[in-house]
Amino acid sequence: MSFPSDHPFSNGFPIPVVAMGPGTQTDEAPAYLPMPQGMETFSAPRLPDEADPAMLAAVANRLNLLLDRMAAAGFSGAQSVTEDLLPLAAQEREIIGQLLGFGEVSAYTVAPSHWRVQETAFAGLWRVLRLDEAGQIVEDRLQAGAMPPMLGEAMLATSGRELAAPSYPEGTMNAPALVEELRQQAARYQAGQPAHVINLTLLPVSEADLDTLYTWLGHREVSILSRGYGNCRITSTRLNNVWWVQYFNTMDALILNTIEITDMPEVALAAVEDYEDTLERLREYLVMMETA
Repeated sequence: MSFPSDHPFSNGFPIPVVAMGPGTQTDEAPAYLPMPQGMETFSAPRLPDEADPAMLAAVANRLNLLLDRMAAAGFSGAQSVTEDLLPLAAQEREIIGQLLGFGEVSAYTVAPSHWRVQETAFAGLWRVLRLDEAGQIVEDRLQAGAMPPMLGEAMLATSGRELAAPSYPEGTMNAPALVEELRQQAARYQAGQPAHVINLTLLPVSEADLDTLYTWLGHREVSILSRGYGNCRITSTRLNNVWWVQYFNTMDALILNTIEITDMPEVALAAVEDYEDTLERLREYLVMMETA
């Protein structure tokens, strides 16, 4: 499957796997996506050039039917609404990608399966790919909802409800208390509860504290990038429902460093208002496309 040159999947997935935390940064700039220069606002994707009118009509009909199902399901039932794109011809899939564009949120998983998720320009509607071990696409679909469910499922599949306390090197101050708070909050967390947020930026923590937390919480099988004012980078940990959430400004400087105990950090989720806007905007866009 091919993507237009400005699509975030055109040169592989956009979120780099990089080490984070004290002592991991070098003098060289990390290979992150270029920072946006301001708040991302909605802009309808450009219509494909020289596309077959019959295929455009078929795509518009397919998307209109998808919108009908999204409207019928509502935001609460949106997660059940999907559209399988894999059986379609490569050109038709490419046109769908161009028509829907891409939005602020991208994500990938490295275990237990290789998922690639990209929000379209229409919030609450996602392009979801699954790759096999050889990197071939074995699933390709559109998924409605606040967030495709496989990201949260991957977090839970690669983490545990318990994680033994680490050893504490010289120089730690508040790491023992933070570790115990995280262990207790993760153990008692129930799906759907409000997030419990630990704001490390406002706490007196040493370099040794941060190193201990980074090492203890461990791997990043799920990585999410949410772009708006600067970037928000979200990574899973080895403890159920515990996410590391870091906010960077447009100069790529870390301005807020938090740990959240929640199903999925809210900053990555499409809201009900986004979903309702998408139903209206995408319908208008398709009408414009059909009359162009």
